[in-house]
Amino acid sequence: MAVNLASKYEKKVDERFKLKSLTESAVNRDYDWAGVNAINVYSIPTVAMNNYTKSGLTRYGTAAELDNNVQTLTLTRDRAFTFTIDRANYQDTQMVMQAGKALARQIDEVIVPEIDTYRLATMVAAAVDNGHTDATTPTKDNAYELILKGTEALDDDKVPQGGRLLYVTPGFLNLIKLNPDFIKSTEIAQKMLINGQVGEIDNLKVIKVPTSYMPANTPFLITHPVATVAANKLEDYKTHDNPPGINGWLVEGRKRYDAFVLDNKVNALYAQQTASGS
Repeated sequence: MAVNLASKYEKKVDERFKLKSLTESAVNRDYDWAGVNAINVYSIPTVAMNNYTKSGLTRYGTAAELDNNVQTLTLTRDRAFTFTIDRANYQDTQMVMQAGKALARQIDEVIVPEIDTYRLATMVAAAVDNGHTDATTPTKDNAYELILKGTEALDDDKVPQGGRLLYVTPGFLNLIKLNPDFIKSTEIAQKMLINGQVGEIDNLKVIKVPTSYMPANTPFLITHPVATVAANKLEDYKTHDNPPGINGWLVEGRKRYDAFVLDNKVNALYAQQTASGS
């Protein structure tokens, strides 16, 4: 005689891991897109110095009209999502499929990571296009040296010392921890040996991000928040209860955002981009 075993579904949902935004500290919101989808940012050049001449009518040099440059920042990211929850499915799953919680998951697990990934890709692309990059494959023997090379590039371009950030993949962070020069030469590394954490390296605040957040073959990025402007034009989320044609809930969301690197601040970005991943 067959024995029918009982089973049940728990009310507690097996939630996935999630991260809060990791790039908010790397951007600024100095510009406003209210009422427009594009803004123009002026930059004003300087002129070269001359030797003063004690005679004639052009003693200071030949005067030329000071010109200006314009960078146009146009929003391009207009993203959306939608899903439904049938009321019967809600009832028959012990009410675990709640619209509000489902919307929160969408924001935490999809929208926030997408924006972080997009910002990092924007900054890395700008650094590479600007020539602030290096293609050396990191190892445990050269990882710390590669960081110092990046900070040297920012120093030579007069980037502010305070506020610099270092975004690293877990793999590159492991190389840093194994690097003998880093262990021996940095005071913060001694703390790392005690509590397993890295706070700052060469005046850089270290932020570890999942490898999937970084562009391919990019083990680390050095940045300063003055370089990248974040635009958050529209954030609209709606939960419709029993909309026409649906007995249940319709959830919709729209997010208009973008990120721009300012022409005169691009030197505040430095990316390590190799031929193979690290």
